[in-house]
Amino acid sequence: MATGKKYRELRARVPQEALPLREALELLSELSQENFDASAEIAIRLGVNPRKAEENLRGSCPAPAGLGKTVRILAFVNADKVQEARDAGADIIGDDEIVQKIQDGWFEFDKIVATPDQMKSLARLGRVLGPKKLMPSPKDGTVTFEISKAIGEMKAGKINFRVDRSGIVHAVIGKRSFDTDGLFQNARALLDNLIRLRPSTVKGRYIKSITVSTTMGPGIKIDAKRVAEDLAAI
Repeated sequence: MATGKKYRELRARVPQEALPLREALELLSELSQENFDASAEIAIRLGVNPRKAEENLRGSCPAPAGLGKTVRILAFVNADKVQEARDAGADIIGDDEIVQKIQDGWFEFDKIVATPDQMKSLARLGRVLGPKKLMPSPKDGTVTFEISKAIGEMKAGKINFRVDRSGIVHAVIGKRSFDTDGLFQNARALLDNLIRLRPSTVKGRYIKSITVSTTMGPGIKIDAKRVAEDLAAI
């Protein structure tokens, strides 16, 4: 984390108390030190034990306000779905040649979507795509026969999330240039999704803490208890 003079000045302006979600998001642009349109990020500490399979949460949800970036999509589909994939906006249609190119180190794409019948041919790419978090999975909606829907959601913006070893979910919810409403819609979509995915094995408080920040900006604490109660009441 940056510790220069500017960062320290911004950090000193961060309220000590936890704020309501919308109020915290309003402060993001004011507490940013980047000279570019930085990502707006959220970190959510959950009361889960990632070592338990049922509590190792992973998935994705649509970003209602988009994520502010162009997504290049590689689609591996059967012959009947090729035109559908193209019409939906797939940038590249995968085949055996593309599989070999990926094995050789080619990664000129951002996301992969595949129909279930194509996963056998992609299995050998697990060691290559896995570490880069690019391997298609039914859990995040990238392995499906509903290709148009999957590609449409990715193009519009899809928030991917996965709990880390510390029980924290890190996710991008937009850009610093987004208005507060856009960031709020995306953050709320992610939090609502996590609430719905709460494992039955989790006891006590589920959402323990929430922090928002820009890529290199200081973290702003959010009143996690209030957010959880508001979402649970919807």
